[in-house]
Amino acid sequence: MGGFSIFSRNTKPIYAKVSTMDADLEKIVIEKTWTGRHLFEAVCRIIGLRETWYFGLQFTNKKNIPCWLQNDKTICGQDIQKDTSDGTFNFLFLVKFYPEDVEPEIILDATRHLFFLQIREAILSMNLYCSPEASVLLASFAVQAMHGDCTEEVGPIDLDKHLPKSVIDQYDMSADMWRDRIKRWWSRNAGQSREEAELEYLRVAQDLEMYGILYYPICNNKETDLHLGISAQGLGIYKGVNRITPRPFFSWSEIKNIQFKNRKFHMKTVDKSTISFRSRETSIDSSILDLCIGTHNLYLRRRQPDTLEVQQMRSQAKEDKQRRAAEQAKVALERKERQQMEKEYKEMKQKVEVMTLELMKAQENIRKAEEANDQLAEKARHSEHETLMLYKQKSEVEAECNRLSMNNMKSEEALLRMERKAREAEILAKQMSMSLADVSLDANRKMTQYSSQSALIIDPNWHQQVSGHQSGHPGMPSTGSFHQLQSLDTHTHPQQMMSRSLNMPSSAFSSPIPSNQPLSHQQPQQMSQNTQAHQQQTQVQNQNQPPYYGGSGMIIPPPDPSISQIFEQQTTLMELEKSRSEYETRARIFKEHLEELRGDIDGLKRDGNVQNGQHREHDAVHAQNVAHGFDKFTTMRMSMRGTPRQRAQAFDGM
Repeated sequence: MGGFSIFSRNTKPIYAKVSTMDADLEKIVIEKTWTGRHLFEAVCRIIGLRETWYFGLQFTNKKNIPCWLQNDKTICGQDIQKDTSDGTFNFLFLVKFYPEDVEPEIILDATRHLFFLQIREAILSMNLYCSPEASVLLASFAVQAMHGDCTEEVGPIDLDKHLPKSVIDQYDMSADMWRDRIKRWWSRNAGQSREEAELEYLRVAQDLEMYGILYYPICNNKETDLHLGISAQGLGIYKGVNRITPRPFFSWSEIKNIQFKNRKFHMKTVDKSTISFRSRETSIDSSILDLCIGTHNLYLRRRQPDTLEVQQMRSQAKEDKQRRAAEQAKVALERKERQQMEKEYKEMKQKVEVMTLELMKAQENIRKAEEANDQLAEKARHSEHETLMLYKQKSEVEAECNRLSMNNMKSEEALLRMERKAREAEILAKQMSMSLADVSLDANRKMTQYSSQSALIIDPNWHQQVSGHQSGHPGMPSTGSFHQLQSLDTHTHPQQMMSRSLNMPSSAFSSPIPSNQPLSHQQPQQMSQNTQAHQQQTQVQNQNQPPYYGGSGMIIPPPDPSISQIFEQQTTLMELEKSRSEYETRARIFKEHLEELRGDIDGLKRDGNVQNGQHREHDAVHAQNVAHGFDKFTTMRMSMRGTPRQRAQAFDGM
């Protein structure tokens, strides 16, 4: 980002670099007269942040100790270490004051996103202790906020960006086993938006024992090494490496004021007891005092009515939430429709595949049927050819039979003629023998008779007369009629002969094609009649309904203020009861999830201890609290036993 200045400058500018959890602001031009508030407000305007009371600018002093930039002091007047290369001031834009409850107090999404990024970074850097089961649950919300719903398109999960190294080293589990467990819980967050996933992350994180506590090394009057923990609930005193269990703890309602005098802090309680301590490093005194005052003021502010600015932000946040809910409902509906369409698409695809298989089978059957039909047609053609050949052979045989019959008849006729001639010859021989016997006849008579008989045998006309006499014989069949019958049989139509031989009608080879029937138009007419009937019924119902109360002709009396106040009180009580029931339900579900995760990974815990002393101590304290059923707030209440005076005496005796 290029250099710029909010205010006019008369001297040589000084550059500042501010790193937020989301981006880096390079070369912000500041003046020597600028206070910390000037730079803080400039950064808030640049990033568009409105809930500014949670944040602050942190720098590293010349002793390499992180300190908070004082808003009422000039920047150049504070012990800020400059960059040796270009003389730039380096700042971190971080959460300085934490809310007691994330959901109702953080209003805008931009503020919630910065909280999410900082808490996640604190857990991964192991500055904020997180149990293994809570780490897996938080990782599932983190990947939901970063990648959306769990799908196969998302690549492998980067464990270094979601699980602290101390948790991974505690268990004998491979990277794929960790990814499998995170993905299993990630799939349960389907449908959550980025804002909802970040809110769920912060809901789980705010129940961690060290959440929202800033630790500073101090000592009491006996010079005992202690740590002061500043949180939204109050001030806790921690001894040794244990940062979970305060000994003791003072809530803000018990603290009257805190003063810094003669390099010592003096905290006065409501029962007029005083606790005095000093920091181990004097350069952080101003940061401790600023944190205590700011956190106490924010504690009091929560218990006062919201300012106009906060009310406007809540109204805007409510509208944004409603708009986002409508968009999510639309997206959910579209997702449901898309899933339904995908389901229908898969079903249709399966049906298409089944129909394709059936079509292929049908085509195969058709091909086989066509082949069988071709074979039958070929056989039919072959049979027809054979039939024609048989008819031809039959005709030839009949013709041969007719010819043989004719020859037989001719042979019979010739035989009859020969028999007749033989009989005639016998007769003639008898006559000749009778003639020879009558040798005593007259010689002239014999000669005449002999001459006439010789002429009868030699005369050719006699044969024609005999043939003509025999052709007119009534017992012989007519050759002309036989040839006519043969000609009639041979001229019979071949198709008629084939049909007679096959005994099948000619219409057997034709297949009738059914005609398409016209579509019925009764259904649209019926729908039109139903629509008219529904309109008539609606008109009758509208006529039967009473007129709308509050029209132009009626006077509505003003509401009773006491009734509206009672209604508002009842609404508020119902909202509080609903919020309490929702909180109890979330707490119960959260405990169930942690128990399930704990039971899932406890069997894979390593026997060897690869952690440092502080993490070992925290694991032991956390395991003890879980065994006794203690949570963060239970531990605080236990540390508040006794009066503030008794706890102050216990602090002095440490």
